[in-house]
Amino acid sequence: MTRGSGLPHTPRYPGAPAGEPSLDGWQDPPQSRWAFTHLGELVPSATISRHARPAAHETQSRLQALTTQVPDLELRLAATYTNAFLVLRGDEIVAEYSGPGVAADDRHLLMSVSKSLCSTLIGSLVLDGLLDPGCRVTEYVPELTGSVYDGPTVQQVLDMEIQIDYREEYTDPNSEVQTHDRAAGWRSPLPGDPISNTEFLTTLRGNGSTGEFQYCSANTDVLAWVIERVTGQRYVDALSERLWSKLGADLDATLTVDRVGFGYANGGISCTARDLARVGRLILDGGVAPGGRVVSEAWAQSVLAGGNQKAMTDEGYTSFYPNGSYTRQWWSTGNERSNVSGIGIHGQNLWLDPLTDSVIVKLSTWPDPTGSEWDRQQDGILLDVSRALDRL
Repeated sequence: MTRGSGLPHTPRYPGAPAGEPSLDGWQDPPQSRWAFTHLGELVPSATISRHARPAAHETQSRLQALTTQVPDLELRLAATYTNAFLVLRGDEIVAEYSGPGVAADDRHLLMSVSKSLCSTLIGSLVLDGLLDPGCRVTEYVPELTGSVYDGPTVQQVLDMEIQIDYREEYTDPNSEVQTHDRAAGWRSPLPGDPISNTEFLTTLRGNGSTGEFQYCSANTDVLAWVIERVTGQRYVDALSERLWSKLGADLDATLTVDRVGFGYANGGISCTARDLARVGRLILDGGVAPGGRVVSEAWAQSVLAGGNQKAMTDEGYTSFYPNGSYTRQWWSTGNERSNVSGIGIHGQNLWLDPLTDSVIVKLSTWPDPTGSEWDRQQDGILLDVSRALDRL
């Protein structure tokens, strides 16, 4: 008899669905429901430290305050695979919801909402006079000479107005975004893959034209590389010092890192819904957090004002919002409420409603990365809740 035989098996990932999560399956259901709140157990991650004591939030209720105005809200949250939902008006939490198996203090993967946090860090460096968005990227990162980033400015990268040979096709194993995932440690590597995120960035090519929008996740990781060069710090440490430590966050956040410790800035941050709401609060408050000013008032106002509508070529977005735009790693609806949001695949959203001085966070695990029907349901919830806040 082998030592230990006959003893009960201890699950490596308690609470995970049947069949333990794998590096190549965690982004898909049913693994995603568990993995999006436990990514640090699957992918190497670094801590974004809050350093200080959390700032107080007043809590009025859980969901009841809104269900009188939006009676089917809880059903719609469940139908869109919501793991965490929170409404912050001023400094008061007026509604909060956690999905099955998820606690309010669970850190949830933000996917591309992470991009908006990177943008805020860029704004902090601009405020301190350490970074000029009008400078070419290669002035800060000469390793990108010869790539598609040899010529464009930091501002053009921020606004994603560069034409790049990069397919953002999340389910296509031959797409650049999946190669990017593998270089960043999110999927198992294939022979010939770049060994790191930064090596992958140097391989990107394109026609180099600027002035027209193209959504490309690689842009955010280029910004993170610029941040490292300007600060002399790892991206994760700059995030800790310049953003997270000033937010009054409840908990530390985490950031996934590749084999050489470079953060996956475009999608790898995990934090609680409450702490993510504080990022939105920072923008609505003109760039000021409990720990002090993070970005200039002009930077915050430019996010809320939206970007160049003529540059916007994303027909999926403009079909919902004809006056939509993209600026500084934030999406602007251009609607009558001037809603602005950070958006991530599988249903992540940091939604700002300036008319009611409110932030809405919705973190989800849609079975599909994207889809017009998912977008319709998600934005319907966010708009209905925003309008309900008018009446509260």
